[in-house]
Amino acid sequence: MILMLMQEGHHDKVHELYNEMCNERNCFPDTVTYSALISAFGKLGRDDSAIRLFDEMKDNGLHPTAKIYTTLLAIFFKLGKVEQALSLAQEMKEKGCPPTVFTYTELIRGLGRAGRVDDAYAIYKNLLKEGCKPDVVLMNNLINILGKEGRIEDAIKIFNEMSSLHCTPNVVTYNTVIKALFESRAPASESASWFEKMKVNGIVPSSFTYSILIDGFCKTNRVEKALLLLEEMDEKGFPPCPAAYCSLINSLGKAKRYEAANELFQELKENCGRSSARVYAVMIKHFGKCGRLDDAVDLFNEMKKLGCSPDVYAYNALMSGMVRADMIDEAHSLLKVMEENGCIPDLNSHNIILNGLARTGGPNRALEMFSKMKHSKIEPDAVTYNTILGCLSRAGLLEEAAKLMKEMDSKGFEYDLITYSSILEAVGKVDDIHKSSSGGSGMT
Repeated sequence: MILMLMQEGHHDKVHELYNEMCNERNCFPDTVTYSALISAFGKLGRDDSAIRLFDEMKDNGLHPTAKIYTTLLAIFFKLGKVEQALSLAQEMKEKGCPPTVFTYTELIRGLGRAGRVDDAYAIYKNLLKEGCKPDVVLMNNLINILGKEGRIEDAIKIFNEMSSLHCTPNVVTYNTVIKALFESRAPASESASWFEKMKVNGIVPSSFTYSILIDGFCKTNRVEKALLLLEEMDEKGFPPCPAAYCSLINSLGKAKRYEAANELFQELKENCGRSSARVYAVMIKHFGKCGRLDDAVDLFNEMKKLGCSPDVYAYNALMSGMVRADMIDEAHSLLKVMEENGCIPDLNSHNIILNGLARTGGPNRALEMFSKMKHSKIEPDAVTYNTILGCLSRAGLLEEAAKLMKEMDSKGFEYDLITYSSILEAVGKVDDIHKSSSGGSGMT
């Protein structure tokens, strides 16, 4: 009954049956029972209960299976208890329970997430010595970990080892390598060659493959290539991918090809019936940048009508457009509306408003907001400080600017080029005033 409930995904009912079982005087849980219960609690996120049952079964003289140990390993890694996970792996060996490929996969994945990439790589080397045959899932995890760490040569080395281990790469393997190549800023031609290689080897690209390539080509300013891939994706019969459209719309917007971006946006809506909050946010941002604020507001309202709740990116995009149009009070009001609607503003939200106040509202309102930020959960960053520093410089408040520069320095923030320009301009104005008041005698 417990195994049937597990198979059908009724994890919450497994515990009810276990309690009923325990109330029977002559029916005691065995290893199979504990395995099902620990697995069920793991899937329900009830980690403490899973750990308690693990200890209980050992106290009852039962020996955990490799599957149970592996489930507990995953739980400890999820909780950030890396050393406890490694101790458990050691205990497993000491108790004569050989780790399976699934155990090694959890160890490699967990160590990778903890940033211990060398240890994850060492686990892989160790499993080969012990004669355990890795499967494609383990290899994909290891390639992913090495790729994210920027160790692209090691990642490709693992890929090349797969054939000698009789482990056939799948679409996920190729996707992982292609993504790692883009993230390591390798030439885009390398990613393109891997795409061709996977097709030659009979691996059919997935929707995610195209999405990775489109995003990567957009980020390397090869928008035309990305557009061709979008067409190819459509020809292959894949459903429209909002992530791929989002990358392209953003790239076209950055290139000031606003009409082309809008055409793609409309195409996505026609094909999907609606669009994601992130795609709306990108389009709103670019409408704001090119001065089409009315269109940006219309899109924002359209989102809400379609039941697509604006997220922090959509609010930030519209507020940024309002600030560009010198509608500072309207942008400030939208910040309050955002909070009232349960969408928590981030640091960027506050920096957008602060930038508007600093540019048009004079130093007082900007300083007031800056002070509130410092006394709230929103910690000012380098952008915040540079915005205020520029505002003080433009207002000729050089003593206050000097104090703020010291504060920035103590916090490890650097001045940007715009800030330097503002300070030098302000100093120049003061110098001109001194020259004229001293009859042109000049001073440095």
